[in-house]
Amino acid sequence: MAGMRIDFTSPLSRSMACAFLCGLLLSVGVNAQQRPKPPGERWVELFNGKDLAGWVPVGNEKWTVEDGAIHGQGVTKEYGYLRTDKEYQSFHLFLRFKTEANGNSGVYFHTKFKPGTVDVSDGRQFEIDRVLGHHTCGVYGDNMGWKVWPAPEYEGLIRPTDWNDMLLKVEDNRYECWLNGIKMLDFTDPKQGSKDGWIALQLHSGGEGNMRFKDIRLLDLSRR
Repeated sequence: MAGMRIDFTSPLSRSMACAFLCGLLLSVGVNAQQRPKPPGERWVELFNGKDLAGWVPVGNEKWTVEDGAIHGQGVTKEYGYLRTDKEYQSFHLFLRFKTEANGNSGVYFHTKFKPGTVDVSDGRQFEIDRVLGHHTCGVYGDNMGWKVWPAPEYEGLIRPTDWNDMLLKVEDNRYECWLNGIKMLDFTDPKQGSKDGWIALQLHSGGEGNMRFKDIRLLDLSRR
């Protein structure tokens, strides 16, 4: 056997070699699919930068896509929302936002709406408002008003006329908000309402909402 040589020029040998290589590649492919994804690959794009696929408008406000960003504009005096088509329990959410006017906005989570209306029946939001003292990153909702807001020294971290980076972490009843790389808030909610629901971008009532959102990515930590 030590001196045995295989003639790869024969048709039979070439067929055996081809079958071996195909089996090896198939095995490698299956093993790659079975391996868990690295942490960075578990993040998914919620917004494709082209259209509103995966999002559902709630209300009559204007939501369009311009220059790779979602543009929300208040055109009535009512509230308006753009919600995900999927519901989430625990998650990390990264997005960039730009305020074009003083109208209030926010990112709702664990959200439910009364059928056929813009009225929030369950859920709470991370506040977005470029007016100083209006508590960007604060948590509001559950029919209780303000639950918590950042310390006063953080109020000036928002960029009122430029893009802002926002990282939101919702893990069960613990909420964190990071703005432009700074942790603004870390709050454990003792009176949590809903624990599951849509994520929704908000335009406040009054017709002054004018917001842009882009680079929206999510790490889903929900247990179902």
